Amino acid sequence: MSAPAAPVPAATPADPAPPPAAALRGNVVALGWASLFTDVSTEMMIPVLPIFVTQTLKASVASLGVIEGVAECTATVLRIFSGWLSDRIGRRKPFMLFGYGLSTAAKGAMGLAASWSAVLALRFTDRVGKGLRNPPRDALIAESVPAAQLGWAFGLHRAMDTIGAVLGPLAAFALLRAFPGELRRIFLLAAVPAAIAMVVLAVWVRAPRGTPAGSARTLLGELGSLGPTVHRFIMVAAVFSLGGSSMAFVLLRAGQAFSAAQVPLVYALYNVVYASLAWPLGALSDRIGRRPLLFAAYLSFAACYALLAWNASAVGVVAAFVGLGMHSALLEGSQRSMLADLAPGSRRGTAYGLYYAAVGAALLPASIIGGLLWDHVGPRATFSVGAALALLAALLFALLLPPRDERRDRHAVPA
Repeated sequence: MSAPAAPVPAATPADPAPPPAAALRGNVVALGWASLFTDVSTEMMIPVLPIFVTQTLKASVASLGVIEGVAECTATVLRIFSGWLSDRIGRRKPFMLFGYGLSTAAKGAMGLAASWSAVLALRFTDRVGKGLRNPPRDALIAESVPAAQLGWAFGLHRAMDTIGAVLGPLAAFALLRAFPGELRRIFLLAAVPAAIAMVVLAVWVRAPRGTPAGSARTLLGELGSLGPTVHRFIMVAAVFSLGGSSMAFVLLRAGQAFSAAQVPLVYALYNVVYASLAWPLGALSDRIGRRPLLFAAYLSFAACYALLAWNASAVGVVAAFVGLGMHSALLEGSQRSMLADLAPGSRRGTAYGLYYAAVGAALLPASIIGGLLWDHVGPRATFSVGAALALLAALLFALLLPPRDERRDRHAVPA
């Protein structure tokens, strides 16, 4: 039995009492709103970025692959350090504020880019901001609800995030209809919802100073202490990410069946499906476990990429986008919830940092190879390789993280 806890001194202005459980639970909603506005901003740009790079700036598809690969794997080290440092000092919110602010500035400046290298630099800066904010944010979500509601919390956050991803392409479509060909205007206006997200974060998110992780271990020591189950889980996620090259290639495939003005609508359909299913599937994972949903996510991704490799007709592209929306709803909340299940509570920031770093690092070769295959072999090669790697990830997931071990894995690593 542990020793009795030491008396807690009365709260003072310098040492405020922690907010009640209801206020912490409200963090999930507040962070959801912040992510919603952030995704409105991001997804205004994403559907038009491939066209802007390849047509306005006259760069190659391979250059687009470099931009998206570098953007997505950016700040791998920062992801690890932001999560680890937020554990060590017991603070989450400062990392989120700085990260959101950096992304907001980069998005506004994108409209002034005169070359693909400038776009690369700004996408890099935007993703640095994302790398700083995401591990502490996910750790704060996990700390704001009981363990039995992790799927609910991450599902709600992902649903609100994705509602923003629905509104963003619709805003881009409306702007393109009102101002045909003025892609730069979209990038400039995308900074407005990003700034609103910062206000929501600053005013409504409650993140009191937590108890700093008491370990004197180095960063490498902390990463090693996460345990073999966490490492196996992250390895499978990284293998899957090797096949999940940038959404830019899927949007380019859609551009072969639809006009440039219609592509944002197809992308909005993907996000409608994603947003509709993310919350109920997150809650379902609390009842039946994460593993069945993740296994289904890997298999559905393989099927959608195989369809895009085989058929670029309007019907085939729409079916693939609907399927990818279902896949994303199965994948995102379940992966983040499962990692919260597996990681010790005092090291969740470190675990999320390693997770985002591994997934981001895998996306760099995935996107570069995807662009080279597209340029030199054809789009079918890009999507066929992605489907094959998703099947490999599903096989590794079944072998390394079998369903019979779910209850044991949740308690495998001491906090």
